[in-house]
Amino acid sequence: MKPTESEYQEIIQYCQDLFTKKNKDYGTSWRILRIPSITDQIFIKAQRIRTIQEKGLQKVEDNIAFEFVGIINYCVMALIQIELGNNQTELAPDDLTNQYTEQVKEVKELLFNKNHDYGEAWRNMRISSMTDIILMKLLRIKQIEDNQGVTLVSEGIKSGYQDMINYSVFCLIKSNGLNTN
Repeated sequence: MKPTESEYQEIIQYCQDLFTKKNKDYGTSWRILRIPSITDQIFIKAQRIRTIQEKGLQKVEDNIAFEFVGIINYCVMALIQIELGNNQTELAPDDLTNQYTEQVKEVKELLFNKNHDYGEAWRNMRISSMTDIILMKLLRIKQIEDNQGVTLVSEGIKSGYQDMINYSVFCLIKSNGLNTN
């Protein structure tokens, strides 16, 4: 078994490479999206994963692993939008790369702090449970968004997006879904 850091980095590198390639194809058109729209895009991906897990059958051949990749990249988009706002649609490629790198660096630090405290408990979790946790975090984010970001005792939406990135990475590690070797 590879160390978590190595596995994590391989998956994030794959996601960032795909993100960069899509940026070359589409530019930063996603910057027009408001945070709730990004949340809904993530919800669609997570719901598809859960539906396929429950039914044991899929009719569209798109690999489930790539839905987790999509969740990761949409969460990074949301974190960038939180950081920059969505008042400017174009970002230079170098600025976008720097933003992506900064966001995943912060997420990685969070992961390793939690991983230390929880002793890599995720390795003993089911992928279906982590999918449910991602959906729960999405519902929490939607509620916070509906409350105009006001919370009484809860963390804000940023931490929810960060956690969903990490759970998606865990799912990809557990399923060896990208075969990045």
